[in-house]
Amino acid sequence: MDKDQFLKEQLDLIKRKQTDSSIEWQDITDFRADALGEIEHRDTIRKGSKLLLEYIDAGWNITPSSSISNIPEELAIKKERIKLQTEKLEFNKWLREYSRDELIAEKIGEAVKCLEPLEKPKSIILKPTTKAHLLTISDAHYGVEFNIKDLHGYTINEYSPEIFEHRMWELYYKVVDQINKDGITHLHIWDLGDALDGLLRANSQLMQLKYGVIDSSILYANFLSEWLNELSKHVFITFQMVKKSNHNQLRLLGQPKNAFDNEDMSKSMLALMKARLKDNPNVKIVENPTGLAYSQLTVYTCLGGHFETKDLNKTMKDLMKVHETPIDYLFTGHWHSSFSEEIARNSEVISVRSIIGVNPYSMSINKTANAGASMFVFDQLDGLVDEHKYKLH
Repeated sequence: MDKDQFLKEQLDLIKRKQTDSSIEWQDITDFRADALGEIEHRDTIRKGSKLLLEYIDAGWNITPSSSISNIPEELAIKKERIKLQTEKLEFNKWLREYSRDELIAEKIGEAVKCLEPLEKPKSIILKPTTKAHLLTISDAHYGVEFNIKDLHGYTINEYSPEIFEHRMWELYYKVVDQINKDGITHLHIWDLGDALDGLLRANSQLMQLKYGVIDSSILYANFLSEWLNELSKHVFITFQMVKKSNHNQLRLLGQPKNAFDNEDMSKSMLALMKARLKDNPNVKIVENPTGLAYSQLTVYTCLGGHFETKDLNKTMKDLMKVHETPIDYLFTGHWHSSFSEEIARNSEVISVRSIIGVNPYSMSINKTANAGASMFVFDQLDGLVDEHKYKLH
């Protein structure tokens, strides 16, 4: 490629980058590396490109002189080059995504191989009943560490992976007591999102993490597998994990939320959990194609998600229209607090407590709530009739 051709193609690629979000700075870096045989950092390319565009906007003419001749012929050649560039950009994008997914899959595979098999419990016989039970856990933000003090120096809330595990075992004993007290043989468990921390505002939050993102996801999924396996010695479990939540979502290359709304670490965590619990006769893992949690609890349609709006009434109505399905009860994580609104007879929207409890962000907006979880009891005739609220310390 001669110098004039290189300059024109580079300028064209930089200009297209301003309006085409599928073109990344790494693509321009790769283009220069192919043409010049030199490896440059993409930040250098980004800064240089910005300066180049400023010169052009100021009226500088940097187009090679040869570009004013043979215009029709050059337009045809340019058209073909753009086709080739587009194909290369798509290939590089696919290659990066495939390599990342392959790395995560390899890490999970290696982790599972190194773990001891879980003890297989005896099969539990389900009993006919007119009641259904749902345990919700949410917003564990696994991996983050902090200690929040009050005006007198006393701890309002301290958190770490070790404290998370302590709280989950505290919850375990409370749930087992409820199972024994009420004779429960089948328990639905929903993880309503934000299991991890550090994916939302990467630069600031990664500094607070005890482990890396992939390691955190493996540790969380393995702990939850062991926790479910232990609980399944007492009750048959139908487990669902919400696949779309703001902290679990990967924000690749600094993009805003929902730019890659299907890139969520819950997929990797579920893959590990399936591998760990595949021989357990008392655990059934359900994945809904929407990424939400969805069940018929007795005769009532229940939906769970990580909804970032407090107008849950409108959210439920919108989802009913979208999916053309009546929804009786809607559950959400995200808000780190317990509140509900009655919509109609035997119909409510419900926000559940978080495992993490008070965190630095909630303190910055002067909002506090207990760490905890809830078990909801549904009756075939009267719908949601009880909520066992478990505060965790």
